[in-house]
Amino acid sequence: MEANIPPIDKRSAKSFIRTNERIRAREIRVIDENGEQLGVMAPFDALKIARERSLDLVEISPNAVPPVCKIQDYGKFLYEKDKSDRAARKKQKVIVIKEVKFSVTVDEHDYQTKKNQAVRFLNDGDKVKASLRFKGRQMAHRDLGYKIINRLIADIGDAGVVEFMPRMEGTTLHAILAPSKKALEAAPKKPAAAPAAAEA
Repeated sequence: MEANIPPIDKRSAKSFIRTNERIRAREIRVIDENGEQLGVMAPFDALKIARERSLDLVEISPNAVPPVCKIQDYGKFLYEKDKSDRAARKKQKVIVIKEVKFSVTVDEHDYQTKKNQAVRFLNDGDKVKASLRFKGRQMAHRDLGYKIINRLIADIGDAGVVEFMPRMEGTTLHAILAPSKKALEAAPKKPAAAPAAAEA
């Protein structure tokens, strides 16, 4: 039945932590509930000590040689692990790619609006995809498109760094800008969100 649980299910993730009789190593290094080293012994002997103390034997470093196990309350261990995982997730910054679209015939006012929008996205800690689509005969004037995107890169200055230099894909020229370290440090923390496109 356990095999049908999708990997994202918390119960499935926890099943990878071996406890008590599930510990299969021939010998293990044991730490007691106070953090004291009890030495290397057979899991059977360590489990006996854990049972005497009304605690569990939990494998905390399965890849160590020999694996490291701790005598502790398994329920409490899961609670602490869950708490530290949640704290780690909170610290992660969620990077979203926002798109700012230009045209070869963009006027100065429109350009400034789009540029300010890109700077705002970068200052919020998001990546910016600057794209410019050529229509019909405009393909003959690709240099104008490069000029606009390169101007944007120059105008953004310290707010961003170029992750992908301007390049053509079909009839679209695009570049990707990432927030600079300074912008990332100042960016507000935000919950996960789906990528969004910003069009004027």
